[in-house]
Amino acid sequence: MEQDAATRRAWRDGIGVSVATSAYGVSFGALGVAAGLDVWQTCVLSLLMFTGGSQFAFVGVIATGGWGALPAAIASAALLGVRNVAYGLRMAPVVGGSIARRLTAFPFTIDESTAVALAQSSARARRIGFWVTGIGIYVGWNLFTLLGALLGDVLGDPRAYGLDAAAAAAFLALLWPRLRRVEAVAVGVAAGVVAGVATPLTMPGIPVLIAGAVAIVVAAALPGRRPPRVDDEAVTAGEKP
Repeated sequence: MEQDAATRRAWRDGIGVSVATSAYGVSFGALGVAAGLDVWQTCVLSLLMFTGGSQFAFVGVIATGGWGALPAAIASAALLGVRNVAYGLRMAPVVGGSIARRLTAFPFTIDESTAVALAQSSARARRIGFWVTGIGIYVGWNLFTLLGALLGDVLGDPRAYGLDAAAAAAFLALLWPRLRRVEAVAVGVAAGVVAGVATPLTMPGIPVLIAGAVAIVVAAALPGRRPPRVDDEAVTAGEKP
């Protein structure tokens, strides 16, 4: 019964986050075309790059500097994408299985799929949350990117609809139940403050890396028991990781 409840929650979280995040793809589609990209170029970015922060950084640099700023746009997108490497290492025990399965999971290893997976209470639910979220957002994000690229002039500024706030709210809903200990709150606050200060002072991608480094340092410096790893939790629950 508990396993069924955990599975239902994983599906519910995955679908909810997928809907909230995918809808924001309209904004990227509209901004991509406004920055000078064709509809097909905008859609290809979503199909191949598929990491929202990197995509927005790319079109943001192109919008201000034109195609002459392409190297800077690629550098900004790459810096923001570095965090996905860390996600991949964290998600390896969640995905499990063969090398082929882990390579298949790589394109879907993003902020949202990682957050949903780690918010679940069992190994099976984590796997379900990861795949439902990753695949759901990939499909939805690309569909809404196409919609935004085609209807950008009609829609106006998509941010006026609050779609960016919807994605952030979905993240907060996943994060909030995990903030049960003072250490977790301290790490989150420290990383958030540093990221907020660094954002206007550095190029896109750098604040994320700095905040991640600060989070690691603060977590290591704070007293308290070591947080369980995903595979530790699975063994404790008597499940296969």
